[in-house]
Amino acid sequence: MAPKLLTLDEVDLRNKRVLIREDFNVPIENSQVQSDLRIRAALPGIKQALAAGAQVRLMSHLGRPAEGNWLAEYSLEPIAKCLEKLINLPVKFIKDMFNEPVSPTDNLILFENVRFLAGETDNDVKKKKKMAGMCDVFVMDAFGSAHRAHASTVGVAEFARQAVAGPLLMQEITALDKIMRSPIAPVVAIIGGAKISTKLQVLFSLITKVNSLIIGGGMANTLLAAQGVDIGASLCEADLIPEAKRLLLAAQQCKCQILLPIDFVTADNKILDIGAQTIVNYIQPIKQARTILWNGPLGVFEDPRYANGTRQIAIAVANSQAFSVAGGGDTLLAIEQFNLTEQIDYISTGGGAFLEYIEGKALPAITVLLTNGGP
Repeated sequence: MAPKLLTLDEVDLRNKRVLIREDFNVPIENSQVQSDLRIRAALPGIKQALAAGAQVRLMSHLGRPAEGNWLAEYSLEPIAKCLEKLINLPVKFIKDMFNEPVSPTDNLILFENVRFLAGETDNDVKKKKKMAGMCDVFVMDAFGSAHRAHASTVGVAEFARQAVAGPLLMQEITALDKIMRSPIAPVVAIIGGAKISTKLQVLFSLITKVNSLIIGGGMANTLLAAQGVDIGASLCEADLIPEAKRLLLAAQQCKCQILLPIDFVTADNKILDIGAQTIVNYIQPIKQARTILWNGPLGVFEDPRYANGTRQIAIAVANSQAFSVAGGGDTLLAIEQFNLTEQIDYISTGGGAFLEYIEGKALPAITVLLTNGGP
């Protein structure tokens, strides 16, 4: 079951300064937000705080700029404009959260990218104390950043008068607990992406929890190479072939079926998508599943020539009778690209946090709320 966290519903917000850590790490091109899914996911918490009579202050990171420097491409100003349209309220955008004055008449404020602040990722004492001093209630509602022990995720919660979990954070925990702690079998996990090194420990964890593990994308190549399959010039982490062999053996011992590609779509001697027969093989356990977890594309879906594998698997998940949870930035983009957002039971806004929670790791931004949730 979900951790017993103090939530936004349980605190008095009237006339309070409420600082909400959001995950507005969204794709932006030419100063335009390309996917507003994470922003829309944050709206319930923002609206709840406003309706309760709070002055709402929002902060988030975007990308990985060098700390201490302002870069236009990582500015949250386009997000402020997008949020204004979505919530139909004025959003005051403040570039310098520590030095620019905040008017009591500004009901909704978005501060500039916290990663422009030197010391943010180091959980700097001065920075986190300043953030805590800017609020009466701190709300952690950025599940996608909950695995980061930064000033704006963990540090501020250590010193805030009151630190609580937001509605999106609670939804994420509840959905992932349902799929990982009390799933209805058969359970199928679909894991894709480029490099197996980023998800190896998750794979080892999943083989003990699921009935079938479907693997695609570039990460499948290392497993294929471990089986002696010729993968040509495809992406392969050769140094991890021994670990790949160990994973395949461990899956057999756990009686977890691992499904790998058996045919491919290639170009320049590189595997770029799964083939037609692989799609058929992958769809079969998806149809039979009662619980589905999906993270990562099955090919280079950004290119229409290599999007069919991911598209067909996404459609199969959407059409399944199973309870389905999908997460990860590329996964969200694929689901939106194929217009299937409404057909997935729960879409997680987390990427790294999603994977670490599945792996069973404690997320520091959740842990700190368990120790500093009181008044």
